Amino acid sequence: MSSHSRILTSHDTYVDDVPHDVFRDLRATNPVAWTEEPDGRGFWSITKYDDILSVSRHTELFSSRFGIRMEDMDAEETEARRTMMEMDSPEHTKLRRIVAKPFAPRAVAQYEEAVRDLARDVLLGLEGATEFDFVKLIARELPMRMLGRLLGLPDEDLDWLVSRGDALIGNSDPDFTDYVVDQIDTSEYRLLPFRSPVAIELFEYAQIALDQRKLNPTPDVLTALLAPDSEGSTLDDLTLKNFFALMVAAGNDTTRYTMTAGARVFAEQPELFASLPSMELPAMKSLVDEVLRWSSTTMHFRRTAIEDTQLRGQQIKKGDKVVLWYISGNFDAEHFANPYTFDATRTPNDHLAFGLHSAHLCLGAHLARLELRVMFEEMAKVWSAIELSAKPERFRSNFISGMKTMPVRVTWR
Repeated sequence: MSSHSRILTSHDTYVDDVPHDVFRDLRATNPVAWTEEPDGRGFWSITKYDDILSVSRHTELFSSRFGIRMEDMDAEETEARRTMMEMDSPEHTKLRRIVAKPFAPRAVAQYEEAVRDLARDVLLGLEGATEFDFVKLIARELPMRMLGRLLGLPDEDLDWLVSRGDALIGNSDPDFTDYVVDQIDTSEYRLLPFRSPVAIELFEYAQIALDQRKLNPTPDVLTALLAPDSEGSTLDDLTLKNFFALMVAAGNDTTRYTMTAGARVFAEQPELFASLPSMELPAMKSLVDEVLRWSSTTMHFRRTAIEDTQLRGQQIKKGDKVVLWYISGNFDAEHFANPYTFDATRTPNDHLAFGLHSAHLCLGAHLARLELRVMFEEMAKVWSAIELSAKPERFRSNFISGMKTMPVRVTWR
């Protein structure tokens, strides 16, 4: 196995840091690189910004319906575990139309007051505390509480739900699950999301919540998912439950890790944090976009070639897996000047976070941006400084990049 293959596929690699040097070398010397897997059939690593964009847009050549992670899945697994992310148009477009309304820009703009109230509650709940884990007490809390509002779920259920979502998306980290995918045999759960028995608990919870709304509709996203579309079609139970599990996992974790990455930048650049109270809205939005680029929390998604094709002279065969390394494309010096410098004023900043520029733009992109901006604004109102009080601990995953603990020390205004 080539050296880059061992580094990129190993979950343990990312416990230390993102291997930016490996991605930089691949971009320079082998931007469409065959990457072997210890327990798979291998894949093409796409590391240049323009190539990632091209593959994302050419859905007639590169499909999502065979899986969006490195993992090999047979037809039965793929069908049982598929969400909107594992669909191509027109199926993807049809489902997206059903679920997208609560996440559209106009709808999200109306959430700002609620998000700000929640952010203040989270921060003031710690008033006077000067040392704590930012991930657990800040970054985990806001997305979790907003998720509860959107889904119409009781506050007392949220911590349990998010811990279940952590076990799904954290299926490679023993701090989050007892069913670590590369350490024990998880074949018994291969038909469940993330090969995790935790999905059974989420499915059961989702079924009860959905049944309640069928009897007594409530003004929330779950009720909206039950409504028929313009053609009178409704979503089947498995699609509904898979979507619920996706929202609980992806709807919290990715925003959490991105928010933590932003707070780390503020700790390392105190002058930037000190400037936040006077920063106007366009500048705050630019800052959030740079945090999104800088953190690249979702490091990759996969596509599958549906016919023989070529990319940069490499012969990609029908059925080959093609992994789009967003964490590499977002640091491509041919597209981003001084990519390893955090530049809060970077313009333009057409980063690859959220699967931008593709049909699979993250449904929660607008909400995540709002949560990040509002939390950063509210932090700057109550704290005059934030610094690291101990070394952060990184998530064990080749899929999600982030810090699972980050002890901080803050100075209250």
